[in-house]
Amino acid sequence: MTELRYNPLLGDWTMVAGNRQHRPNMPKDICPFCPGSGKVPDHYVVHTYDNDFPVLMPDPPEPDPVGSVLYPTRPAKGKCEVILYSPEHTTTLPQLSVEHIEQLINLWTDRFVQLSQDLNHKYILIFENRGEECGVTMPHPHGQIYAYPHVPLKVRVELENCQHHYETSGRCLICDINQEEQRFQQRMIHENEHFFAYIPFFTDYPYGLFIASKSHKTSLSAFSAEERRSLAEMLKDMTGAMDTLFDRLFPYMMVLHQKPVNGEDVEAFYHFHIEFYTPLRGPNQIKYYASSEMGAWAPCNPHAVEETAEHLRQAYRRYQSSNREWKDR
Repeated sequence: MTELRYNPLLGDWTMVAGNRQHRPNMPKDICPFCPGSGKVPDHYVVHTYDNDFPVLMPDPPEPDPVGSVLYPTRPAKGKCEVILYSPEHTTTLPQLSVEHIEQLINLWTDRFVQLSQDLNHKYILIFENRGEECGVTMPHPHGQIYAYPHVPLKVRVELENCQHHYETSGRCLICDINQEEQRFQQRMIHENEHFFAYIPFFTDYPYGLFIASKSHKTSLSAFSAEERRSLAEMLKDMTGAMDTLFDRLFPYMMVLHQKPVNGEDVEAFYHFHIEFYTPLRGPNQIKYYASSEMGAWAPCNPHAVEETAEHLRQAYRRYQSSNREWKDR
């Protein structure tokens, strides 16, 4: 059973993927993403791998005959890909060189452009789940790409608010958020030539970092080579700071928010940014999404981000200092 089921309460689609319950546990002595497995090239830097157990597929089966007028179903048409960050089994994002991360960003960009050419695709989500706290069972460094046949609800709400702000003020909402965080400074973690990194005023996670482009651009495909390198530097710096924060692998869900594809023009009011959903609120303390958050979408942050931003800024300084010491050896 693989299909999309319509939720009339939310005006959104639920992906049903019965095939994923048959995913095997990863063997302890072999990784399919490592060279020599027969599943990937023997030599690669970064690599695209079609998901073996996709929730969306180019030629999906017809839905089971369980729907109705109230409950429409649709074939789960789309694409699910795995993006391998490195052939090294335990090397995570902040341990890669800036040049290596540049190649990863170039691959993300190429896949975004290629998947956009399929008119069935309406939104392309590039993301990474990292750490056991985020349900990761495959430790080999990787992310994923989902090409959806619709714009998912959270992105749709974000787009609607960005459009409303533009129509009422004539300005881009995320440009204004960037300016407000730059003015206030206490939530700003770092900035480089082309990107800001801050924990925004409104985030529901104690360390819910945003990385936003300084220029008003809507997708990876709009960035110059210099901007992509700047993004690579920022990703390395911020994920390195996260690992330094509690001196441990820092779990996160990283999501790239870009423009929809094959739909209305959003260039005037939408703006590229990356959101991190970070379940740790302490070295071994989890910030759970409980009944209020899940049942009412009424988020609660257990910490003021003006305090946690200072913690992450200090971690970034320690990370930078340790990097300089290592280079001086």
